[in-house]
Amino acid sequence: MHKFNPEHLERLMSIERQLDISPEKVLREAGLKSGQIFADIGAGPGFFTIPAARIIGPETIAFAVDTQAEMLIDLRDRRNPPDNVILMKSEEYEIPLGDFEADFTLLAFVLHETPDKVRLLQEIRRIMKPGATLLVLDWVKKEEDKGPPLEERISDKEARAFVEDAGFDVIQLSPLNPSHYRIIARRPA
Repeated sequence: MHKFNPEHLERLMSIERQLDISPEKVLREAGLKSGQIFADIGAGPGFFTIPAARIIGPETIAFAVDTQAEMLIDLRDRRNPPDNVILMKSEEYEIPLGDFEADFTLLAFVLHETPDKVRLLQEIRRIMKPGATLLVLDWVKKEEDKGPPLEERISDKEARAFVEDAGFDVIQLSPLNPSHYRIIARRPA
């Protein structure tokens, strides 16, 4: 199981990536709105965190959570995050947030990197309020020049099963673009 190499983090903020994925559009379409507490699990250098912080507004918090300190340092030192972004170093299956804190949680391109997918999703479920939204984005299981190798990718149907096994209700499973899919789920009330 490989993790994204922080030496290549500029790829995560590239113009090419922004043309493939509009973070603000993706977040708004999934239901992120002003006043919500946002948690970006596997935030990296803030590709989604910074737009989310603008969407939710300065009175609420966007948690940028990552297991790799280098990612958070880059976000802090080079990306000029808004004041409502709080950086948090986590362990693989231990997110340093309390129970029922987040209204909207994002897991973007992380699920395929995690050995125990259900365990991670259950930990994410713990930090979410009842009725909160989970947005999972990941790579379509096909051979491509970019992204993780085929053998490390998980199909949209496999990802959906992991999400459901962790206790979420899947609302939508759909293509995001030719390389990525999205799952929108809710934490039951």
